[in-house]
Amino acid sequence: MLTDPQKKILLRLARQTIEEELGQQATDPVAEKDLDDPELRQRCGVFVTLNINGMLRGCIGSLLGLEPLTAGVRRNAINAALRDNRFPLLTVDELADITIEISVLTPPQNLEYTDSIDLINRLQPGVDGVILKASGGAGATFLPQVWEQLPEPETFLRNLCIKAGLPADSWQHGELTVQTYQASHFNEQEFQE
Repeated sequence: MLTDPQKKILLRLARQTIEEELGQQATDPVAEKDLDDPELRQRCGVFVTLNINGMLRGCIGSLLGLEPLTAGVRRNAINAALRDNRFPLLTVDELADITIEISVLTPPQNLEYTDSIDLINRLQPGVDGVILKASGGAGATFLPQVWEQLPEPETFLRNLCIKAGLPADSWQHGELTVQTYQASHFNEQEFQE
């Protein structure tokens, strides 16, 4: 479990990375010694989400911990700002308006279920991030905080199927693999003085 000072370092690192990638000087740079913390070098999945005025502006991450947390934050901060195909590239003018959120994930676990009713009963709204995968390779995930916008499990799963490029009702009768994970998520607004 990350401490508040560790969370602040990761948020500052994400902002610094985006600022530098856009050719700007970092407003609050992180010292290399601050990154030399074993907790920040752990390997876990991590997503970086950018919002402007409460609206999504970019979100990219990795479900698996294939690199140290600091490297994942750096890579996904750049990707959320400049490589999320749903949005135009983030501009320098938008830097002051973005709020950065980081989600540190637990390893995904297979969720065994017998039918759509059992699937709904096994999900933990507000707790579980969900990964859906079809046998043909299509798949998508929603972070646990998506439950705030889609609190009904049926609506949540319908929208996740659409995100994966599948028919909206695939979760009801499809042969889908479902995995769940949890996330510790935190954002810049929590630490504003």
